[in-house]
Amino acid sequence: MSRGGVAADLSIRDFRSSDSIPALTRLLHDAYAGLERLGFRYLATHQDDVMTARRLGRGFPLVVHLEGCLVGTATLFPPRPDSPVPWYRKPDVWHFGQFGVRPDLQRHGIGSALLRALEARARGRGAAELACDTAENAAHLRTWYDREGYRFIDTTQWAITNYRSAVLSKILA
Repeated sequence: MSRGGVAADLSIRDFRSSDSIPALTRLLHDAYAGLERLGFRYLATHQDDVMTARRLGRGFPLVVHLEGCLVGTATLFPPRPDSPVPWYRKPDVWHFGQFGVRPDLQRHGIGSALLRALEARARGRGAAELACDTAENAAHLRTWYDREGYRFIDTTQWAITNYRSAVLSKILA
């Protein structure tokens, strides 16, 4: 690894129709398995390929490759006037989800690089802020997002999770 822990041959690109939905689903299951062991039932812990494809289709998905292997993904979503989360309804706030990095490569800067790519794409589409939500009690994730410049906005309860989520947002300069 180089460049602050991120491998020089790391590639972050837009999802292509030739990319494998089952491979992305497996990656998400693996990336979220540690959270599931902590008791957090994120949708990404158990979603099927149909749900993965549906979520990809609602936004602008990215994939991360290292040495030609899929190691990460995230999907950038535009503002949604019908969102149950009031913050996600704001016309200048974009958000992301399905954010995951292969477990053996977590804490090597890949997630931060992916976050920078999401922020750049959101900024390029006119976003003033980039938001996300995560389990309110997932302290390690809340700490990481805080270090990345995200601040607490509100809480929400999704019908599909077993925890309350913290909505976090970052002002994009």
